[in-house]
Amino acid sequence: MSNLLLMLAMLAGGVAVAIQPSINARLAEKTGFLQAATISFAVGTLVLFVLSLISSQGSLRRIGEADWWQLTGGFFGAFFVTMTIVAVPRIGTTAVLALTIVSQLVAGLVMDHYGLFGMRGIPFDAKRMFGVTLLLIGVFLICKR
Repeated sequence: MSNLLLMLAMLAGGVAVAIQPSINARLAEKTGFLQAATISFAVGTLVLFVLSLISSQGSLRRIGEADWWQLTGGFFGAFFVTMTIVAVPRIGTTAVLALTIVSQLVAGLVMDHYGLFGMRGIPFDAKRMFGVTLLLIGVFLICKR
C-alpha cells in the first residue's frame, strides 16, 4: 500500500472515529450505554471475523504466540467506545473528539520518545512540544463554556 493510499485510508478512519460516537450514543438511548458498546463491538467483531476468514494474510491460529499484553487492545477499545457513548450526549461530539485527539497525541509523544511496545524511538523536541501546546490551547477553547 502506498503512503498516499495509507494517508487517505487514515483520513477515512478519522471520519469514522468522528461519526461512531454519535451513532453509538443514539443507540444507547434505546438500549443503554453498555449494551450499545456491546452491540458496536459485536457488529465490528462480526465484520472483522468475516474479513479475517476471507483474507489470505495472517492467521488467527497464532494467537497463542502473542504476549499477554498484546491481547489488551480490545479492553482499551471497549473502554474508549463506552466512554464516548457516555460523554458525547453530555459534553458534545467536538469536545469528546478534541479531548480524544490531544490525549492520543500526548500519549503518542511519550510512546514515541521511549520507544514503548517495541516501536522505534522518536525523541521529544521543542517542535513537538509547541504542537501539543497549540492543541491543548485548542482543546481548552473548544471545551470552555
